[in-house]
Amino acid sequence: MTAHRIAIEEHFWTSELRALRRGHDVLSDPELGRRLTDLGELRIAEMDEAGIDLQVISHVEPATQNFEPGEAVRLAGAANDLLYQAIRSHPGRFAGFAALPTPDPQAAVRELERAVTELGFKGAMVHGLTRGAFLDERPFWPILDAAQRLDVPIYLHPATPHPDVIEAYYAGYPSMVRVGHGFTSEMSAAAIRLVLSEVFDHFPRLQIILGHLGEALPFLLPRVDRYVSRQMKGRTFRDSIRRNFHFTTGGKFTHTALQCTIEEIGIERLMFAVDWPFHSNLDGTAFIETAPIGDDAKAMIFGGNARALLRI
Repeated sequence: MTAHRIAIEEHFWTSELRALRRGHDVLSDPELGRRLTDLGELRIAEMDEAGIDLQVISHVEPATQNFEPGEAVRLAGAANDLLYQAIRSHPGRFAGFAALPTPDPQAAVRELERAVTELGFKGAMVHGLTRGAFLDERPFWPILDAAQRLDVPIYLHPATPHPDVIEAYYAGYPSMVRVGHGFTSEMSAAAIRLVLSEVFDHFPRLQIILGHLGEALPFLLPRVDRYVSRQMKGRTFRDSIRRNFHFTTGGKFTHTALQCTIEEIGIERLMFAVDWPFHSNLDGTAFIETAPIGDDAKAMIFGGNARALLRI
């Protein structure tokens, strides 16, 4: 089946990882929980209703980023195996981003290799910090090296911020901790750190995906570029964003923000996503269908760009 509309930030969870969520990560809405568990009939029916041909599915945050290394390895492997079975059961409708046990970077490399070469996954998704550490830190470079070698992207997705940040910035304001501010703040910082580090000097072909129209970076880009590029040699912050990053529309259905994103990073680096089940497939597709852009641009966002990056 040729995928014309490819949604690439669409989530599920395993019953075991669901049971291990604590604190701010607990999801209280039972309907969202039911939808995250579904890897078949309900999911496909809602895809069909919105005209979505293919979902690239990933485990919902925080996945396995905060467990002890051995437990993370087991849980990530089990999640990937479950997703693989769903993909096999629905060929042409589902693809996958791997969960990685980043607390054990060498095991994460092996799991990424297995997921890509044996399971046919299209890349990996990493949620927020790994036990308090950012992805640009040296222990995680083997993962970045493997992604470049395998020619697959890493999707950097938000998760509950560092506990010290929650205490210092959000005490007394729980609605700000996650979607209200913490998600965007921490992921935009993570992206800027990647650019300012030596990661892209060592791995120039590495591709990073950011959701939610780039975690506010398109709006911040002119100011950030002006100041942080002074610390960089041979390239600017804007250069790196346009060379090593791709953004998606997931969960950010505002045409003014879309226009800003297109103007700052270019239409060829923007891909369609819904952030299902946290947002409606119908809302996600209507957002692009009604956008004040041409049909060729809509086709690139809906599927063309994802087909090129993910080799679908």
